[in-house]
Parts: sequence; C-alpha cells; structure tokens
Amino acid sequence: MKKTHIFGLILIAIAIGIILITTGDASTYVGFDEAERLSQSDPGQKVHVVGKLKKDEQGKIVGMTFNPALDANRLEFIVEDSLGRENQVVYAAPKPQDFEKSEKLVLVGSMKADKIFYCDKILLKCPSKYQEGKIDVKK
Repeated sequence: MKKTHIFGLILIAIAIGIILITTGDASTYVGFDEAERLSQSDPGQKVHVVGKLKKDEQGKIVGMTFNPALDANRLEFIVEDSLGRENQVVYAAPKPQDFEKSEKLVLVGSMKADKIFYCDKILLKCPSKYQEGKIDVKK
C-alpha cells in the first residue's frame, strides 16, 4: 500500500472514533416520565428535561430549598415538565443568577431510583433578556 492510502485509512478511523465518542455522550430531550423509564435501564444516562418552576399566585417559587449557610452547593426545587408532570429536582451547585426570574428551564441530568431528578446543569431562559423595547425603571 502507498503511504497516502495508509494515511487516508488512519484519518477515516480517527473520524469514526470521534463520531462514536460524541454520539455516545449526547442526550435527548424527554419529560420526567421518560427520564424515569430510561433510568431503570441505564441509571447514568443524561437527559434534557424542559420545564418551568412551580410558583404560587404571588410568583414565589414553591418547594425551593436553598440555605447557603448550611450548604451553598445544594439547591432543591420543583419543576413542571412540558407534559405536566411535577418532580423534585436537586442541583448540586450554587444557585444560578436570576433563577427566580426564569421563565423556562432546561435541566441536564438523570433520574435516580428515589424518583428525584439530579441535575448537573441548568440552562435558564429569562424573559427580560428577550423582550425588546421594554425597560423597567424603578425609582
């Protein structure tokens, strides 16, 4: 074989390896029911859950537990997914900035056997970032 053929085969093998690694690491968008089902077959599988914080009539988050004096890296709250199921979520990191103002959340993590969703990453969608021409000035 020529050196160019060998070099081409090596490049193809590297490209296939990269594709396999990235697809094995990818996760899917699911609801809490599907996350629970997936956790029974593969407990470590990461999924994306889209939902919103459960709030009362005054806009206060229901079921949120965050005590930075006790543990600054633990945030617990309740999220309603896009299919209507509410579930307890535990985030083992500091509370994100503007967490209370978020309109929607994308939670990246996995469901455990205790039916609590353990979140590794939270992506926030805050309405104030996307509303053009509306400036709230407080005196």
